[in-house]
Amino acid sequence: MWFLGIDTSNYTTSAALYDGETLRQEKLPLPVREGELGLRQSDAVFLHVKQLPGLLEQLLPHAGGKLGGVGVSIRPRDVEGSYMPCFLSGELAARSVAAGLGVPCRTFSHQAGHIAAVLLGSGSLELLNRHFLAVHLSGGTTECLLVRPGQEHPFHIELLAHTLDLAAGQVIDRVGKLLGLAFPAGLALEKLAAQALGSIRPKAVMKDANCCLSGLENQCRTLLEQGEVPAVVARFCQESVGKTVLQMAQKALELHPGLPFVFGGGVMSNSAIRERLQAHLPDVRFAPPSLSADNAAGMALLAYLSGQGGETLC
Repeated sequence: MWFLGIDTSNYTTSAALYDGETLRQEKLPLPVREGELGLRQSDAVFLHVKQLPGLLEQLLPHAGGKLGGVGVSIRPRDVEGSYMPCFLSGELAARSVAAGLGVPCRTFSHQAGHIAAVLLGSGSLELLNRHFLAVHLSGGTTECLLVRPGQEHPFHIELLAHTLDLAAGQVIDRVGKLLGLAFPAGLALEKLAAQALGSIRPKAVMKDANCCLSGLENQCRTLLEQGEVPAVVARFCQESVGKTVLQMAQKALELHPGLPFVFGGGVMSNSAIRERLQAHLPDVRFAPPSLSADNAAGMALLAYLSGQGGETLC
């Protein structure tokens, strides 16, 4: 039996099917005008409404008309007051599909979906019943988390550390704009950084376990104004983000030694940052880039697990 997952984040429309063994996924980025650093929520809602029907038309025939349930993200995080209008688009589609087929529609947070996608993509589903540490690193979130099995939600999440200003993805996109890269800038910045030769001295600004990233944008701007080549600026940005995330993770491990670490979110598609973390942390789990960035695989997995266990996780 297939389970459908839908996620309508601020920059990607995605849908996925999962049956306990096979994952099928379709997704499309939301178009952003050249030179801009994002979308208004009203524009994101409109674009999801345009894109989601086509994705479902491509995906649902693979289910052969047999769905056991639907899972959808309806909020960014499982905390009071967490809300973004763009998730209404996915909720509308998910509840309509579920009502039409007479199957359960289960609702989750976007962050829970990211964590579930990493567990699925890294072959670490055994962690669903254990404590573990997680980092969610994206354009809107930079958080270090302690994750336990949940009751009301799939995961009970305790915030250990976070950014005090910009998210990691935000600073990468802002530096990307300085360098003339299209939004989102992550992949292009990584490719540009790989062209830089010689050693780099990255910087991390920490306040206890929390981090500050806004200064990194200013440092990169200063380097450019001083005549530094774009590749070196890109690598300085990339390595500084990597060093910052590593220090957050190391502080979390001091409090919770021995726990495995999972890393998710679009920024964790960056291979150089992943290599830094693998070199300095004992037990790290990553998903493939397609399951690190925004995706609906986590929603499909959580819907599948809810259906198998007969529980309503919402």
